[in-house]
Amino acid sequence: MTSLVPALAAGSGEAGVSGVLLWVALPYVTAAVFVLGHVWRYRYDKFGWTTRSSQLYENRLLRIGSPLFHFGILFVLLGHVGGILVPESWTDAVGVSEHTYHIAALVLGTVAGFCTLAGLVILIYRRRTVGPVFSATTRNDKLMYAVLALTIVLGLAATVVANLLGGGYDYRETVSPWFRSIFYFRPDPDLMSGVPILFRLHAISAMALFCIWPFTRLVHMLTAPVGYLTRPYIVYRSRDVQLGALPPRRGWERT
Repeated sequence: MTSLVPALAAGSGEAGVSGVLLWVALPYVTAAVFVLGHVWRYRYDKFGWTTRSSQLYENRLLRIGSPLFHFGILFVLLGHVGGILVPESWTDAVGVSEHTYHIAALVLGTVAGFCTLAGLVILIYRRRTVGPVFSATTRNDKLMYAVLALTIVLGLAATVVANLLGGGYDYRETVSPWFRSIFYFRPDPDLMSGVPILFRLHAISAMALFCIWPFTRLVHMLTAPVGYLTRPYIVYRSRDVQLGALPPRRGWERT
């Protein structure tokens, strides 16, 4: 805990008390809720650890929106991992210049972001307009969709405004070191004091998303159906004398 003292001291400078609360306290609260929330959910709601698939209710819009969203969010996640967790010195060491990295990240990130947003819009439209799907939508689902959409929109807005409409902004010199400092247990809130407002709002909305994550259907992103590879077949046998409204065909025996 002594490593947090420099951060508190730094908070008395440019960041101030609000900076310490937003960029020191809130990230650690988010991490605690994220980890402990998943432990609680797995322990007390193991059978609720599911996406509650609605494919049986409607499949046409799902076939379009689901791949757009899932593949888009996958590339968005990979872009965030590369841009936030990988220091600029590492990409320079392997021969990738900052200009090349910036152009690649801008193009791929923007395309992936719009694909994610388009897929999410289709999924929300499907959930709102298809009766059975809407009936199966819980309050947690509505909150999750709202916070997720807000986070994606703010991320795209920050990218478009800073890079396409403005003169560009190198978040790898401010946001990325701040994010890594959280994991070093030496947070530096002053790094976020000069960050454009859209980037800061995007970070805050992302922390809100991670806070509600363990209590929504998003938990399925942390699991994989590995057990299905070794699980034995399930044999269904009917015990009903009437196996349907229609009589069986002659020559066939009931099973």
